[in-house]
Amino acid sequence: MHKVYVLRSLKDGNLYIGCTKNLDKRIMMHKGGKVRSTKSRLPVELIYKEEHADIYEAFKKERFYKTPGGKKKLLEKLGNS
Repeated sequence: MHKVYVLRSLKDGNLYIGCTKNLDKRIMMHKGGKVRSTKSRLPVELIYKEEHADIYEAFKKERFYKTPGGKKKLLEKLGNS
């Protein structure tokens, strides 16, 4: 299973959207400062995840959530309009 996940920076409140097959390992990398995109925004917390059986569907959803319309849908799922 492939996971699309969302992290929130506790430093600045910004969101990071990613996709991985091994979520636990990827979260450890983020929290350990080994991911360039989140290194300067630590600490981060996992606030959302969804599973997809197909890697292409997972990457498609990740790209969608990074668009303005997709971010709006994501925020609705998170309860933040």
